[in-house]
Order: sequence, then structure tokens, then C-alpha cells
Amino acid sequence: MLGRVFKAYDVRGTYPDLLTDQMAWQIGYGASQYLIETAAADGDTTPMMRNVVVGRDMRQSSPTLVERLIKGITDQGGNVIDVGLCDTPLIYFAVNYYDCAGGIMTTASHNPPQYNGFKICKRKAKPAGEATGLGEIRKHAAMVDRSGANNPEKPPHAGRSEKRDLWDAYAEHVLKFLDLHGKQLKVVIDASNGMAGAMLPKIFGKRGANIEGLDIVEINYDISKGEFVHEPNPLVAENLRQVQEAVIAEKADLGFCFDGDADRCVVIDEKGQAVACDHLTAVLAPHFLAQAPGSTVVYDLRSSKAVAEEIEKAGGKPLMGRVGHVFMKQALADTGGIFGGELSGHFYFRDNFNADSGAIAMATVLTVLTAQDKPMSELVSPIAGRYVQSGEINFENEEKDEALEAIQEEFGPGSDDDGDIEELDGITIDCFAKAGWWCNVRKSNTEPLLRLNLEAKDEATMRSAVDRIAPMLGTRVAH
Repeated sequence: MLGRVFKAYDVRGTYPDLLTDQMAWQIGYGASQYLIETAAADGDTTPMMRNVVVGRDMRQSSPTLVERLIKGITDQGGNVIDVGLCDTPLIYFAVNYYDCAGGIMTTASHNPPQYNGFKICKRKAKPAGEATGLGEIRKHAAMVDRSGANNPEKPPHAGRSEKRDLWDAYAEHVLKFLDLHGKQLKVVIDASNGMAGAMLPKIFGKRGANIEGLDIVEINYDISKGEFVHEPNPLVAENLRQVQEAVIAEKADLGFCFDGDADRCVVIDEKGQAVACDHLTAVLAPHFLAQAPGSTVVYDLRSSKAVAEEIEKAGGKPLMGRVGHVFMKQALADTGGIFGGELSGHFYFRDNFNADSGAIAMATVLTVLTAQDKPMSELVSPIAGRYVQSGEINFENEEKDEALEAIQEEFGPGSDDDGDIEELDGITIDCFAKAGWWCNVRKSNTEPLLRLNLEAKDEATMRSAVDRIAPMLGTRVAH
């Protein structure tokens, strides 16, 4: 049963049929064992290395699950710092602030309310994915029964749990990224009935009262019911409708829509239009490169060619990264890069332990906007209008590997399109030099799907290329 809730990057499932209270205990036990052993293997045996930070979101099942999780950790001998209701990025901050062995957030992010799960990070907030710790945690969790008696290294003494309030220190950290340059801003924020509804008032104040010059119009801030007015996924166009309409009605300068655990956000310009996250990466990159000239900026490999062009224009080093926070954070750490952006709405910051943060992304957008004499639409338009994108198109296909081989043969080196092939994540085929388009095709980690993202020099070329590739990828999935 445990294997059904362990995913590529986290633990997730419907409660209580797939994810159970017993599993929460086992996962707490297994995670504690792994995190403490990993810290010790790194040569750190200080008392803080037996500490694990724990937090939760507002879902109705979260209090019970986190209670069982904590019991599992302490039964294994780990100590818990319980930071309570919080956004996921606060966990990353707390792990570093207290220098702990790791952290666990009880959340199902953007999934519907019947789901829940755990996001786990290691020391220094390094992510635990399937190949970077999550697989080991699953094995440890599967080996213990309710009492932990099956664990041959059961510690002689149980750990302890204590509650701590970290909001003041966390707010101070986030606000280091904010500078309104003495200007006035009116911003609409849709918290999606998720943890942004608790986090944003703590940092920015009710309606932005803590920040001079900032007026926040609050939408869907209520987290008391653990339910959502709309799905807490800002990548779905329908979920942006409320904030888009409010930006127009309020004559606001900007809008933001957060996901359930507030590690992601999507920006809405003053005209009520959503800003694509790759275009936003290109807008923000020069701000960070001005602070650290020549630094690396990591970008999602599905991003527009304009992103790398803007990074180079600002004197930076563009680095294409694999999709997924585990890979983006690792790329940033490996290169000492200053900033990274992903199409999913995750933005990563060197000065935030290479971790993602919706609040810091918002603070940075406000800082960049007020440093200009242009509205957001004018900052984005030169980037957004440079090329034409297909958006992500999904195809059902039970023979994904065969399809990837076929398109590589059809469009790769020596073909009429003479494309360059890159296999960092799926297959990226760059035919821009000869045919005026490029694409990436990736396999879904969880479904029999292939995902196509294609960009071209103009609309006609984009449509023609999609029409050529689509029949080779399987049955197109309607939006």
C-alpha cells in the first residue's frame, strides 16, 4: 500500500482510503531514521541533527495526519520542531534557521481537498525525491510495524516534540526581497483558500498594512473550512478568472494567484492577462544578474528561447534545467546560480537556500515592477511576442519510448529539418536554424502520456510543426 502514495517528488493520495493514519506514522518513523542517518553520514552529530521540522496546511485531514507523523518521528527517536499551520517554503526556511536534519510538510499542494500527503526535505532544505532520499524513506517506512518493533535499530528513548512560532523571523527573511522604491501599488491576491491566506497577512499585513505603499485586495483568504472555492492550481485558466476580473474591476496594478501550499504563484498583468512563467523568468532575471553579474540563471527546458536570450543579454549564463523542483534546485546549487524559474510557477532563489517560494516570487515581482516606469504588460510584451508557443499538449500513448525514437529519426540530424537532439529530459529537438521551430517531448511520470511543448518563429510555422509531430505521439487529449 505504501508504494501507491509515494510519487516521484513527494507522498500523496486520497485520505483515508489510500493515505492512512498508520502510513503517516510509518512515514514519520522512516523519514526520521533516514534524515538523522543522512546527517550523521555527512559527519554532523550535533544535537540539532536529531531535529525534524514539521508543518501542515489547512486541509481537514492535516491535524490528524501530522499528529501521527510526529508520533512516528518521536517513536524513532527524532525530535520535532512543530511550526504549525504554514506555507511549504516556511519549512525550508525553518530547516536552515534551526540547522535541522530535515523537514516535512503535510500538504497535497494543488490537489482537491480529499487528498493529502507529505513533502520532505533534507538538511539545508535539499529536496528528497525518489532518487534522492524518498525511495530510502519508503523502504524504512515499509519495514516497521505500529510499534517499530521490526526495526533492528529502534532507539532506546523516544524523542520530544515542541511547538515554535517562526513567523517574525520568516517575515524578516521574505521582506529582504521587497523594495517598492517609494511607489504606490494596488495588488489583487487570490489565496485559493490555501496557505497563502494565512501566510500573506503574517508577512505583508492585513491588506498589505505592514508595507508602506502597498494596498492588497484579498480574495479567497478563508482557510477555516479546509475547502476550496476553486481548485488551488493557478496553472488552470479557469482558476484565474476571479483574480483576472478583480484586477480589472479594482483598476489594480497587478494580480497574483497562489496554489494550495503557497510555494507557487501566477502573475496577472494590469490588463487582466496571465503572464507565462517562462516569460516572467526572463523579466526577473536581469534584476538578479544586476546583483551578481555573470551568474547562472536556471530555466525550465520547456521555456521559450527568449528566456536564454534575455539572460545572455543581461550578462548571465543561461542553464537549461530538467523539469521538477528536485532537478532545478540541484542545478542551482551545483552552479552557484542566483535564480531559477519553472513553467509550473516555481521560482528558485540562491538567497533562499536555492529553494522556491511564492512569497519571495511575489516580493521580487513587486520590486522589479516598481523599479520601472512601465506596467507589467509592457515589460512582458517584447518577450512574449518574440516567438509563438503551442502550450503543453498531451497525448495518450502506451508505447512512449517507441514514439520518442520515431520523432528523433524523423526530425533529427540528417533529416530534412536537421534538428539538434538533446536528451536532458525526454527529447528536445531544435530545428530552429533550418525550419524555424523547436520542441520538447517528455514522458509523464504517472500516466501513459507524452507531453509536447513546441515553439516557432511564427504562428503558421508553429501550427505546421504541431500538425506534423502530433500524429506520431498518439491520441491527443482534449483540454
